[in-house]
Amino acid sequence: MGVYLLVAAGATASIADAARACSAWPVCQGPVTLSEPALLVAWGHRTVALLVGGLALATAVAAVHERGRIRRRVLAAVGLGVVLFPVQVGLGAFVATGGQTALSTGAHLVVGMVLFSALVVALAWELEPETADAPDDGWAVEPGVDIADASETDPNATADSPAASPADLSFGKRVAGTASAYFRLTKPRLMWLLCLVAAAGMALAAAGGADLTVRTVVLTLGGGVLAIGASGTFNHVLERETDKKMDRTSDRPIATHQIPVRRAVAFGVALAGLSLAVFAGVNLLAAALGLSAILFYSVIYTLVLKPNTVQNTVIGGFAGALPALIGWAAVTGGFGMPGLALAGVIFLWTPAHFYNLALAYKEDYAKGGFPMMPVVRGEAATRKHILYYLAATLVAAVGLAALTDLGWVYAATTCLFGSVFLWAVLRLHRERTESAAFRAFHASNAYLGTLLLAIVVDALAL
Repeated sequence: MGVYLLVAAGATASIADAARACSAWPVCQGPVTLSEPALLVAWGHRTVALLVGGLALATAVAAVHERGRIRRRVLAAVGLGVVLFPVQVGLGAFVATGGQTALSTGAHLVVGMVLFSALVVALAWELEPETADAPDDGWAVEPGVDIADASETDPNATADSPAASPADLSFGKRVAGTASAYFRLTKPRLMWLLCLVAAAGMALAAAGGADLTVRTVVLTLGGGVLAIGASGTFNHVLERETDKKMDRTSDRPIATHQIPVRRAVAFGVALAGLSLAVFAGVNLLAAALGLSAILFYSVIYTLVLKPNTVQNTVIGGFAGALPALIGWAAVTGGFGMPGLALAGVIFLWTPAHFYNLALAYKEDYAKGGFPMMPVVRGEAATRKHILYYLAATLVAAVGLAALTDLGWVYAATTCLFGSVFLWAVLRLHRERTESAAFRAFHASNAYLGTLLLAIVVDALAL
């Protein structure tokens, strides 16, 4: 994370100003005062680089000292990082002393990304056994923790609790229950994060010079809420039989016949139609992308990917990435690299996020017949892939900073909450419990949520 801090800081606009403020190397000219923040940043960047270099060297020494225990590929990955660190320092010196060109700064950034990736790969290989079928790799469920505790079921209900019949309920309670059931069809817990993705896409477009109006924001977010509701409803309809087999989904409104299938389909179609009408009020590209999002999640992911391939979550990440493109297209009427880069961050984050839930509900997904990563490849391989996709997400976040004018708020957020996410994943590797999987799952939500808020703040307020 020390290396990542350097890479993320170097990719932000504030470091570009710092390079101009300090054109000497290794020390800067002039006194460091609060009146010269760029010079202060430059000194801070170089001081942290010195400390991180010491940590990298200590890591290499420890790896050599334990070479009899550590596998060769771990040593090779650590060795690559140690070799690249002085190369990175040399490129930084070249940029600082007058070689600040697109090629030199790009090379500096790319080498930093490769260095960070090499250390993460070494970490993943060191944490997990050679194979996913190691004898000591059984899934440990902590005493007193039931896998159904985090499901969508009523926590106060028990297996022996009799269901109340409609005749036993008052008219008001029946209406409230039906309204609640329809609300659950829309998967409301997905809405806040996906709407935040669209908001970040709009903020990036506005920061690039496009005109952002209140009308555009309201229509885009309103269309997004309706599209998410339609997609969730169709998902409930299409998975109603498998929902009955799984503990966490057996109480869904269609699986329990609380809402008839025909009415649920009509509800989903109505939401989809309203969504496209609202998006069309922005522009036709936003409407086309909204329709694509509904169809991809409802048909491609639910019917084709989820029941048939272990890569369902990876490819399905495209559905979560589309709101970033919708947000950008709503403001600009087209596509742009910052919007695509934001979509890339969401796409890579999705497996690092969802694989934690797949671990927690491994047995449940097996009962439903879904070929999730833990079911097909095993738990060790899944934990390893979580770390890989976390690293890819962090690298993509740096790439987004390099393509935009996002500054210190964004850089600090991705470093701080990226560290929290990594800490939770390391705990998952060591504890291998259900609670550790949920901890990493919530840490992934915290990372993306704060990162998107930082984009909005950095792009619009600073």
